[in-house]
Parts: sequence; structure tokens; C-alpha cells
Amino acid sequence: MSQSPLAPGSIIGILGGGQLGRMLAVAGAELGFDVHIYDPEPDCPASRVAARSWTAPWTDAGAVQGFADRCDAITFEFENVPVETVAIASRVSELRPGARSLELTQDRIVEKNFINEAGVQTVPYAAVESLADLTDAIAQTGLPAVLKTRRFGYDGKGQAWIRTAADAEQAWTAIGEQSAILEGAAAFKRELSIVAARGLDGVIKAYPLVENVHGDGILKLTRAPATGINDAMRKRAGEIAQVLGDGLDHVGVFAVELFELADGELLVNEIAPRVHNTGHWTMDACACGQFEQHMRAVAGWPLGDPAPHSTGLMSNLIGHDVDDWQALAADPRARLHLYGKRSVRDGRKMGHVTRLG
Repeated sequence: MSQSPLAPGSIIGILGGGQLGRMLAVAGAELGFDVHIYDPEPDCPASRVAARSWTAPWTDAGAVQGFADRCDAITFEFENVPVETVAIASRVSELRPGARSLELTQDRIVEKNFINEAGVQTVPYAAVESLADLTDAIAQTGLPAVLKTRRFGYDGKGQAWIRTAADAEQAWTAIGEQSAILEGAAAFKRELSIVAARGLDGVIKAYPLVENVHGDGILKLTRAPATGINDAMRKRAGEIAQVLGDGLDHVGVFAVELFELADGELLVNEIAPRVHNTGHWTMDACACGQFEQHMRAVAGWPLGDPAPHSTGLMSNLIGHDVDDWQALAADPRARLHLYGKRSVRDGRKMGHVTRLG
């Protein structure tokens, strides 16, 4: 991997054109880069703010190669880009973060194994390939537990809770009777996360721990920084980010979702090898927000200062929440970010608003 920083005017490619790609493209443009978007969907949100957009299937090897050939470095906006697509792109251009970050986080069993082997604790878990496996897994994890598809689940999709043994068959049917993981429930006090960035030189800079509130499997709001964080928790969260970032040999922003237990111990829920919803507040409340930070890392630039200059309360605008855009735009304390999606659907993230102070 080349250590030479990309000069302004270089082309950075992004695999994926949703809202994260859109905000990355804007951040890249502000640093002087031309950003190219590759996404199967025409008129995707990122395509309308990028220097160039490529529309082709993930499986179109020729299109992927042509896209990568034009780019000085490539990154991705979400972890479900097919590994085969990433492999083609990485043979032509610098891929940051590397394929390892995708390979270890696309499969929940592989991810949990990696986390535990790194000396970081998670909830108990077991692999499930059949209804009979599920019965055995319940004996290992106890109940309640949540059954999740091993791949491609997000925002509560591909998940089903099992609260009694009688729920097992229904849960197995609900996730499509496919390869899964059963995770024991954590008796947590609250959900936290740490968003960090790792540069080409291995330096890691982290944003403060934040508190997250979910509903129906979707992030509703983030309070930043989290209150009631003692020095031991702060130190442990930093250690977790360091060991996992180094273990992935990650370049760019990543997030670690955490459960805080009653005694202050932290368990890892999952890793996101990309910019993350719980880091959106940094756009308005920090010296260097997560999207600029990621593009700096991809370009091989020094990482910016992640220190917050304000507290922030970030709320997702989900579905028809976005219909209140006029009132939100008129709020002097609110910073409104809309994602340019053409249609509103229940459960769809349409934007977010951060209230400072």
C-alpha cells in the first residue's frame, strides 16, 4: 500500500451511492478531490453531488475495472459491497480500508470470532444452520436471545427475538431459514458507541463515546458526548478501538457499537468498518467531522482533530419525520441534513438533524 498522500485534484472512488456516499462525496470535494460514485442504482443520492457517477451492477467486472482504473484510491460506504467486486477494484487501485475489513465484518460469526480472539468480550453466541442447531444454540446462549442472519442484516432487518423455546420455529421461519447467529441478550444499562479513524500510518484518533437510543431496530437519536463516562470506561473504549482497528489493519473511519453493563464493563455488539450513523453529530460539533476524517485517511493525509467544540443531540429523520423540514430549517439551534432521496417510505432514513449545545 502506497504511503504517498494524494494531492488535491486526485480522484477518490466510492463503492455505494447512498446517504453515506453522498456525505463522503461532499467532504471529499471540500478537500479538493474529484469523487466518483459506483452504484447499481441510477440517480442514487450520492450521484447528484459527485464529479462523476458510474451506474452498473456489482457483478459487472468490466465496469468495476473501468471505474477503478480511473481512481487514485477507492473506498466504500457500506459493508455489504460484494467481496468479489472489492477484489476486482483492489487489483487496479488502492483500496482503503482493505478487503480484510469487509471480510471480517460481513459475516457475524466471523466478526464475533475476531472480536473475541482480540481479547474483547461480546455476548454469548452460537452458529445456526438448521432448526435443530437453533435448539442447541438456545442451550448455549440462554433466553431471551436474538436470531440474526449471518449476512446482510441492518436496521433491525433479518432479526427475530426468541423469548421462550416455543418462539424458535417462528423465528427461524421469520429470517428465511438461512445461515444465522443466535446472540444471547445483554443485561445492559445503555447502548454506547465509539467512532474512530485509523490513518495509513496506523495512528488512531477517536471521537468521544456517545449514547444511542434505538426503536424498532433503527437508531433514533445519539447524545454526544455521553454523560456519566468515567476514566476507566473512556480508557477501555479507546483500547477496544485500538485493538480492533489494528487487528483489521483498517484505514479510515470505523465504529464499534457497545453495551454498557451495570458495573461499567463494556461488551462489543458489532463493528462497522465505515462512517457510521452514530457519528453524524461530528459533522456539526467537532473540529473535523467523520466524513472529512475518512476522506483524509483514504487520501493518506494526516488525521484531523476529532475534539468536539459543542455537545450535540442527533436525531434521525425516519420516513415521514422529514415532512417537518420547514420547521426544522427554521430552528436556529438545529443543523438539518437531508439525503436527497426521491421517495419517502416508512422506516427509511431521509435525513438527520443535530441540535448543538
